[in-house]
Amino acid sequence: MSVLGAALAAIFSGFLIGAAARLAVPGPDPMPFWLTVLIGLTGAATGTLIASAIFGARHTFDSSGHAFLTLLLEVGIATALVAGYRRYVQKRPLSGPAAHRFPTRGFGIAQMREWLTRLGIDPDRVGRAGGRAQPPEQPTPDEVANQLEKLRDLRDRGTITDDEYERARERLRRY
Repeated sequence: MSVLGAALAAIFSGFLIGAAARLAVPGPDPMPFWLTVLIGLTGAATGTLIASAIFGARHTFDSSGHAFLTLLLEVGIATALVAGYRRYVQKRPLSGPAAHRFPTRGFGIAQMREWLTRLGIDPDRVGRAGGRAQPPEQPTPDEVANQLEKLRDLRDRGTITDDEYERARERLRRY
């Protein structure tokens, strides 16, 4: 195998492990290709070292069980690196609604935000209902009853007309 082939294989496997790690962390994790590869290669090297320490350097890939555990360690460590990148570089949480928002910091984020804006996509809506506006919250029956009572009071005081009252009442009935 040539040196170029070995380098391409390493880059490809680093990318696959880094991509798997990015998928394991919920929410968008935009980052440059080189960072995905670097995280994947670091996870692969560290995971292989740990597997070598557990099984012995000559027995790391002796069985499919050893190889599978090595792969899990590699992806697990790469996932921890993605989580660290999100937490300490992007300053975003790992879970909850804020984890699904598009980041404002990180490598290449400013350029990606600019690119999305030029495409007509609001980066702050990415990750929430696929970039579309969220449907409004459904009011509870008690809230609807309170709003109807307020509408009735406004109509009785003459603040709104009977026609305005009926239109507003119809909108509330849809819930």
